[in-house]
Amino acid sequence: MSNTPMAASPLTRAVLEIDEYASGLGWDQPARLFALVDTARLRTQEPGLAAQLGLQDETESTALTPVEQDEIPAGKPLDEFLGTIAWPDAVVGCALTVERLMLPPSAEASVPEGLSDKKLAKWVAEHPDRQEVRMTVGVLRDGTRDSALRLREKDAPTEVLTGSGLVPGLAEALSATFAE
Repeated sequence: MSNTPMAASPLTRAVLEIDEYASGLGWDQPARLFALVDTARLRTQEPGLAAQLGLQDETESTALTPVEQDEIPAGKPLDEFLGTIAWPDAVVGCALTVERLMLPPSAEASVPEGLSDKKLAKWVAEHPDRQEVRMTVGVLRDGTRDSALRLREKDAPTEVLTGSGLVPGLAEALSATFAE
């Protein structure tokens, strides 16, 4: 992924690489889960897989390689699905990319009280100020977090917001997949 900027940390680079990959697939995609593995360790322990992923010439020793996992089951709530995951030791982190509708803070005051989840989702979907957003969140076993947000209406690599605290709930749920 040559367009990914040389960001400060390997996790930031991995999150941006996944965002770029998801962007290439277009919008209206299902959530996708990725294992993050240490690239150098992958080359040493799984040279065949590393070659398949085009990593045999990778020179950087701190890089993380995202490995897409099987599809997330349709119809199962994301938090329930994440609760079923246990990662092998070789996985140093994980990342998830998911699309959601978001409202600006100015609209939050007008949310009707007492709506069911289904009715709330419908209300948000019909709100004139809603924004479609793709969130890519990555976490490492050591607690490090990063995320990238891309708005559908500003769908360009230069318009991607990054930061460790952008999607705290999702980061928390992903971190829980590494809890003993």
